[in-house]
Parts: sequence; structure tokens; C-alpha cells
Amino acid sequence: MNTSKNVEQRLKIVIPFTLLIIFTLIYLNTKSVVRTAIVLLAVPFSLVGAFWLLYLLGYNLSVAVWVGLIALAGLDAETGVIMLLYLDQAWDKFHAAGRLNSMSDLYAAVIEGSVQRIRPKIMTTCAILFGLLPIMWSPVTQSGADVMKRIAAPMIGGVLTSGILQLLLYPVIYVLWRKRHFKNATTTPATNS
Repeated sequence: MNTSKNVEQRLKIVIPFTLLIIFTLIYLNTKSVVRTAIVLLAVPFSLVGAFWLLYLLGYNLSVAVWVGLIALAGLDAETGVIMLLYLDQAWDKFHAAGRLNSMSDLYAAVIEGSVQRIRPKIMTTCAILFGLLPIMWSPVTQSGADVMKRIAAPMIGGVLTSGILQLLLYPVIYVLWRKRHFKNATTTPATNS
């Protein structure tokens, strides 16, 4: 009983500290609080799938599950940075060519950046799933299999939902953020930030 309380106390320190480290690393990479916030939006998307799968499997929140959730947060931050990078590259390409003169140009840039990200995102998701699914299929009689399943489960559920939601919602969020560069649909955008 005492060990359980000790673990809970440590998790109350480790989880916020981990999220702070992830936020700091993303901020150092992007040098923008807005971009960092956009990247971190992937984490709640993945938690939806993680908790759904945990519920379906009947797993309680344990230390192993929390380890899987922390790993999932780091993984989602990484894939979010890459999605933002593709969208920024498309924005910069259109901006350099003078093709960002209206909201329809912004939509075209975001669509181009998003389409370029579909195949790498699917490949990343498949690689993670193919690496984790054998853990879920391993017999419980193997040493450590029960713990490893609880680490893998939130990652599998989270990767599935974050993959879908990043491809669908990131472009929308990006448009909402970038449309501030347009005073109206016919003016030219402000300089790149």
C-alpha cells in the first residue's frame, strides 16, 4: 500500500516534468509559442484513442500505463512537429512565389503541405503499430508480457487516433492560425512569422 502511494507521488512529479521538457524542446525547435501549442494539440487527440483502447481492454491506470502515455506524448509531439514542418514548407513555397494573395491560395498551400504528409504519416503509424502489435499478441505466460501490454496499449490506441486527427485537424488549425495574415480575402499576407 505504501509503495502505491510512493509511486503516485512520483508520477505527480514525473508527468508534469516530462510535459515541461517536451514543451521546452518543441519551443527551442520552433521558437514560437503558437507553433508549440499547435504541435501539443496532438497530445489530446492521441489520449482519446489511448483511453478508448485501455477501456476496451479493461486495463486500469497503472505505472506501466502511465509509462505508455508518457511515451505516447513524446511520440505525438514528434509527429506534430513534422506535420507543422510540412505545412510551413508549403506556406514558404507559396509565399516565395507570391502565390499567397487570398484565402483560396492559403487553402491550396495547406492542402499541398497536408497531402505531402499523408504517406509519411501512414508509414510512421504502420511502423509503430507493427512494432507494438506483437507485444499485444504475446501470451501472458511470458515473463513481463503483462506489463509490456499495458505500456503498448495506450501507444497503439493513441497512434491510431492521433494519426487520423492530425491529418484532418492540423490543416484546419493551421488555416485558422495563418488566416490572420489576410486582412480580407483580396489583400496580400503580412510577412512570414
